[in-house]
Amino acid sequence: MRILVFSAVVSRPVRGLCLALLALVQLGIAAQAFEIEDRRRFGPAAAEAAPDLLRVLSTTDTDLLAPLVDSFLRTRPTVVVDYVAVSSAELMRAVVEENAPFDLAVSSALDLQTKLANDGYTLAHRSTTTAQLPVWGNWRDHVFAFSQEPASIVLSPAAFEGLEMPRSRQALMSLLRRYPNRFRGRIGTYDVETSGLGYLFATQDLRTSESFWRMMEIFGSLDLRLYCCSSEMIEAVARGDLAIAYNVLGSYARARDDLADRIEIVDPQDYTNMMLRTAVVLKGAERPDLAGAFIDHLLRAAWGSSRDPAYPFPRYPTGAASPEAALRPIQMGPGLLVFLDRLKRARFIEEWRSTVLQK
Repeated sequence: MRILVFSAVVSRPVRGLCLALLALVQLGIAAQAFEIEDRRRFGPAAAEAAPDLLRVLSTTDTDLLAPLVDSFLRTRPTVVVDYVAVSSAELMRAVVEENAPFDLAVSSALDLQTKLANDGYTLAHRSTTTAQLPVWGNWRDHVFAFSQEPASIVLSPAAFEGLEMPRSRQALMSLLRRYPNRFRGRIGTYDVETSGLGYLFATQDLRTSESFWRMMEIFGSLDLRLYCCSSEMIEAVARGDLAIAYNVLGSYARARDDLADRIEIVDPQDYTNMMLRTAVVLKGAERPDLAGAFIDHLLRAAWGSSRDPAYPFPRYPTGAASPEAALRPIQMGPGLLVFLDRLKRARFIEEWRSTVLQK
């Protein structure tokens, strides 16, 4: 369920207005314009005004990160974590436009996290834990990576019956050219206009592959379907609505054990972009100490020598990847800001729209 919290009250009957105000009070967040997908409180249930309150704004599904939140609280009996799940675009709106009261931001959109740090919306954090991070996992002591997750292709085995499963983009394009009617209306990917992660994956594809626009053109000619998020695409493949979901978070797909017999997950052999899920301490944090402690907890779970059973993501080698390697971690740094330039983004979106919508 999505909850839309408005920054202005429109004319309504008195009863409706009271209900709306009550909803705002129950949310416990000042009236904002950003859209909330989920909200959960962890820790002492009665501590509504807990002195040790950590406010987390995150694009990560609550259920996926909940075990790590619980393990963080295990030795902190007085701490309450207020966990608010939003899209990457809404996270930026909450921080940049609304100055919403959060201590920590967790996001799959590495470029947007980098922009927050570059534009002065984050605080530095240093600890013995951050000092042990791989060099590529820490940007200026502001942005910290705690996962590597592949941009995968999720396929429906039933839709490919009698065909060889494509293991590369070239193989996928060849199949689509040979059997267009079989896959028409059954290909899905992110709507890059609304999904920050989808935009990041698409622009990384463009930087890596000379065939990006050719593949998008083929997708568009077959009535490409656009989605907000990985979970919706994964379920659409499992239902049989989609045969192919492109640039899906492989970690989310692999976590769906209940769908394992209805989906096949492919990390393309030509190259697989590896998203870095990151955390930052926000400049307006009331508890930067708790925010830093939570980041250290995430980093120990991700990169520590012993496997944390609460850690929900697969582990991959932490060494720097060569240009020829199939698994390619997206590199932190100012290079990620190139496609966030307003004019460059507008040009990319315009070309993408004309290519995939073909109207």
